[in-house]
Amino acid sequence: MKVDLYSIEGKKTNKKADLSDSVFKVTPNEHCIYLVIKSELAAKRQGTSSSKTRSEVRGGGAKPWRQKGTGRARVGSTRNPSRVHGGSAFGPKPHKYSVKVNKKVKLLAKKSALSLKISSSSFKILKDFNLKSHKTKEFVEILNNLEINNEKITLITGEEKNKNLYLSSKNLEKINLVNVDSFSTYDIMNCNFLLVDKLGVEYLNTNLGK
Repeated sequence: MKVDLYSIEGKKTNKKADLSDSVFKVTPNEHCIYLVIKSELAAKRQGTSSSKTRSEVRGGGAKPWRQKGTGRARVGSTRNPSRVHGGSAFGPKPHKYSVKVNKKVKLLAKKSALSLKISSSSFKILKDFNLKSHKTKEFVEILNNLEINNEKITLITGEEKNKNLYLSSKNLEKINLVNVDSFSTYDIMNCNFLLVDKLGVEYLNTNLGK
Protein backbone atom coordinates (compact mmCIF):
# COMPACT_ATOMS: atom_id res chain seq x y z
CA MET A 1 0.00 0.00 0.00
CA LYS A 2 1.39 3.37 -1.08
CA VAL A 3 0.68 6.52 0.95
CA ASP A 4 1.76 10.14 0.71
CA LEU A 5 5.06 11.16 2.28
CA TYR A 6 5.16 14.58 3.95
CA SER A 7 7.96 16.95 4.81
CA ILE A 8 8.18 18.81 8.12
CA GLU A 9 7.00 21.89 6.20
CA GLY A 10 3.63 20.15 5.85
CA LYS A 11 3.91 19.62 2.09
CA LYS A 12 3.55 16.38 0.15
CA THR A 13 6.81 15.19 -1.36
CA ASN A 14 7.05 13.61 -4.81
CA LYS A 15 7.74 10.23 -3.21
CA LYS A 16 5.45 7.66 -1.61
CA ALA A 17 5.86 5.58 1.55
CA ASP A 18 5.33 1.85 1.17
CA LEU A 19 3.20 0.33 3.97
CA SER A 20 3.16 -3.44 4.24
CA ASP A 21 -0.35 -4.90 4.02
CA SER A 22 0.63 -7.58 6.56
CA VAL A 23 1.25 -4.84 9.16
CA PHE A 24 -0.96 -1.86 8.29
CA LYS A 25 -3.90 -3.56 6.58
CA VAL A 26 -4.87 -6.51 8.77
CA THR A 27 -8.37 -7.20 10.02
CA PRO A 28 -8.35 -5.56 13.49
CA ASN A 29 -8.82 -7.91 16.43
CA GLU A 30 -10.28 -5.70 19.16
CA HIS A 31 -10.18 -8.42 21.80
CA CYS A 32 -6.40 -8.80 21.35
CA ILE A 33 -6.05 -5.03 21.71
CA TYR A 34 -8.07 -5.17 24.93
CA LEU A 35 -5.98 -8.01 26.40
CA VAL A 36 -2.66 -6.35 25.60
CA ILE A 37 -3.63 -2.88 26.86
CA LYS A 38 -4.98 -4.46 30.05
CA SER A 39 -1.62 -6.22 30.51
CA GLU A 40 0.41 -3.05 29.74
CA LEU A 41 -1.55 -0.91 32.21
CA ALA A 42 -1.40 -3.61 34.88
CA ALA A 43 2.40 -3.79 34.51
CA LYS A 44 2.63 -0.09 35.41
CA ARG A 45 1.11 -0.69 38.85
CA GLN A 46 3.70 -0.93 41.64
CA GLY A 47 1.80 -3.22 43.98
CA THR A 48 3.83 -2.04 47.00
CA SER A 49 0.96 -1.19 49.38
CA SER A 50 1.33 -3.03 52.68
CA SER A 51 -0.34 -3.11 56.10
CA LYS A 52 0.67 -4.99 59.26
CA THR A 53 -1.16 -8.08 60.39
CA ARG A 54 -1.69 -8.89 64.08
CA SER A 55 1.59 -10.84 64.12
CA GLU A 56 3.54 -7.82 62.79
CA VAL A 57 2.14 -5.09 65.07
CA ARG A 58 4.38 -4.33 68.04
CA GLY A 59 3.10 -5.33 71.48
CA GLY A 60 0.24 -7.54 72.52
CA GLY A 61 2.36 -10.52 73.52
CA ALA A 62 0.79 -11.06 76.96
CA LYS A 63 -2.85 -11.85 77.62
CA PRO A 64 -4.39 -8.58 78.99
CA TRP A 65 -6.41 -10.29 81.74
CA ARG A 66 -7.36 -13.77 82.81
CA GLN A 67 -9.86 -15.74 80.77
CA LYS A 68 -12.67 -16.02 83.37
CA GLY A 69 -14.02 -14.25 86.39
CA THR A 70 -13.56 -10.58 85.41
CA GLY A 71 -16.99 -10.02 83.88
CA ARG A 72 -15.38 -8.75 80.72
CA ALA A 73 -15.10 -10.37 77.32
CA ARG A 74 -12.24 -12.80 76.81
CA VAL A 75 -9.23 -11.27 75.04
CA GLY A 76 -6.04 -13.04 73.99
CA SER A 77 -4.13 -10.03 72.67
CA THR A 78 -4.44 -6.23 72.59
CA ARG A 79 -3.36 -6.35 68.96
CA ASN A 80 -6.18 -8.36 67.44
CA PRO A 81 -7.91 -6.70 64.45
CA SER A 82 -11.08 -5.78 66.34
CA ARG A 83 -9.24 -3.53 68.82
CA VAL A 84 -7.76 -0.04 68.52
CA HIS A 85 -4.07 -0.23 67.53
CA GLY A 86 -4.58 -3.82 66.41
CA GLY A 87 -3.37 -5.33 63.15
CA SER A 88 -5.27 -5.41 59.88
CA ALA A 89 -7.36 -8.49 59.16
CA PHE A 90 -7.50 -8.24 55.36
CA GLY A 91 -5.16 -5.34 54.54
CA PRO A 92 -3.09 -5.04 51.36
CA LYS A 93 0.16 -6.92 50.88
CA PRO A 94 2.82 -6.42 48.17
CA HIS A 95 2.04 -8.42 45.03
CA LYS A 96 2.41 -8.21 41.27
CA TYR A 97 -0.41 -7.12 39.00
CA SER A 98 1.21 -8.49 35.84
CA VAL A 99 -1.01 -10.29 33.33
CA LYS A 100 0.62 -12.74 30.94
CA VAL A 101 -0.12 -12.32 27.24
CA ASN A 102 1.27 -14.51 24.47
CA LYS A 103 3.72 -13.04 21.94
CA LYS A 104 1.42 -13.73 19.00
CA VAL A 105 -1.40 -11.86 20.72
CA LYS A 106 0.91 -8.87 21.38
CA LEU A 107 2.02 -8.83 17.75
CA LEU A 108 -1.55 -9.04 16.43
CA ALA A 109 -2.62 -6.26 18.83
CA LYS A 110 0.06 -3.89 17.49
CA LYS A 111 -0.86 -4.67 13.90
CA SER A 112 -4.55 -4.22 14.68
CA ALA A 113 -3.95 -0.86 16.38
CA LEU A 114 -1.83 0.39 13.46
CA SER A 115 -4.40 -0.83 10.94
CA LEU A 116 -7.19 1.01 12.78
CA LYS A 117 -5.26 4.29 12.56
CA ILE A 118 -4.50 3.77 8.88
CA SER A 119 -8.09 2.86 8.01
CA SER A 120 -9.41 5.95 9.79
CA SER A 121 -6.82 8.21 8.07
CA SER A 122 -5.62 9.37 11.50
CA PHE A 123 -1.97 9.30 10.50
CA LYS A 124 0.75 10.93 8.47
CA ILE A 125 4.14 9.62 7.35
CA LEU A 126 6.97 12.15 7.48
CA LYS A 127 10.20 11.98 5.55
CA ASP A 128 12.18 12.74 8.73
CA PHE A 129 12.18 14.74 11.96
CA ASN A 130 15.31 16.79 11.34
CA LEU A 131 14.75 19.93 13.40
CA LYS A 132 17.18 22.81 13.27
CA SER A 133 16.92 23.59 16.99
CA HIS A 134 15.60 22.21 20.26
CA LYS A 135 13.02 24.98 20.70
CA THR A 136 9.41 24.01 21.31
CA LYS A 137 8.32 26.85 19.04
CA GLU A 138 9.84 25.12 16.02
CA PHE A 139 8.09 21.85 16.80
CA VAL A 140 4.75 23.64 17.21
CA GLU A 141 5.28 25.20 13.76
CA ILE A 142 5.60 21.70 12.30
CA LEU A 143 2.30 20.69 13.91
CA ASN A 144 0.68 23.84 12.50
CA ASN A 145 2.05 23.05 9.03
CA LEU A 146 0.55 19.57 9.24
CA GLU A 147 -2.73 21.02 10.63
CA ILE A 148 -2.73 18.75 13.67
CA ASN A 149 -1.76 21.22 16.39
CA ASN A 150 -4.90 20.51 18.45
CA GLU A 151 -4.67 16.72 18.29
CA LYS A 152 -3.41 14.25 20.89
CA ILE A 153 -0.44 12.77 19.03
CA THR A 154 1.78 9.72 19.34
CA LEU A 155 4.99 10.30 17.46
CA ILE A 156 6.96 7.17 16.46
CA THR A 157 10.52 7.68 15.29
CA GLY A 158 13.04 5.24 13.88
CA GLU A 159 16.03 7.35 14.91
CA GLU A 160 17.89 6.13 17.99
CA LYS A 161 18.90 9.59 19.19
CA ASN A 162 17.26 12.81 18.08
CA LYS A 163 18.02 15.32 20.82
CA ASN A 164 16.32 18.27 19.15
CA LEU A 165 13.11 16.31 18.66
CA TYR A 166 13.10 15.08 22.25
CA LEU A 167 13.78 18.50 23.79
CA SER A 168 11.35 20.39 21.56
CA SER A 169 8.42 18.04 22.20
CA LYS A 170 8.81 17.09 25.86
CA ASN A 171 7.05 20.19 27.20
CA LEU A 172 3.93 19.63 25.14
CA GLU A 173 1.18 17.85 27.05
CA LYS A 174 -0.51 16.19 24.07
CA ILE A 175 2.67 14.79 22.49
CA ASN A 176 3.91 11.28 23.24
CA LEU A 177 7.31 10.60 21.66
CA VAL A 178 8.28 6.91 21.46
CA ASN A 179 10.92 4.90 19.64
CA VAL A 180 9.83 2.41 17.02
CA ASP A 181 11.45 -0.53 18.84
CA SER A 182 9.81 0.18 22.20
CA PHE A 183 6.32 1.60 21.61
CA SER A 184 3.27 -0.18 23.00
CA THR A 185 -0.24 -0.90 21.76
CA TYR A 186 -1.51 1.55 24.39
CA ASP A 187 0.68 4.31 22.87
CA ILE A 188 -1.10 3.86 19.54
CA MET A 189 -4.63 3.64 20.90
CA ASN A 190 -4.19 6.48 23.42
CA CYS A 191 -3.98 9.18 20.76
CA ASN A 192 -6.12 10.84 18.10
CA PHE A 193 -3.35 11.06 15.52
CA LEU A 194 -0.26 9.03 14.62
CA LEU A 195 2.95 10.46 13.18
CA VAL A 196 5.64 8.09 11.92
CA ASP A 197 8.87 8.88 10.13
CA LYS A 198 10.13 6.95 7.09
CA LEU A 199 12.73 5.04 9.12
CA GLY A 200 10.02 3.97 11.55
CA VAL A 201 7.83 2.66 8.72
CA GLU A 202 10.71 0.65 7.27
CA TYR A 203 11.38 -0.87 10.70
CA LEU A 204 7.71 -1.80 11.15
CA ASN A 205 7.48 -3.34 7.68
CA THR A 206 10.50 -5.51 8.38
CA ASN A 207 9.97 -6.50 12.02
CA LEU A 208 6.19 -6.76 12.35
CA GLY A 209 5.57 -8.19 8.91
CA LYS A 210 7.23 -11.53 9.65
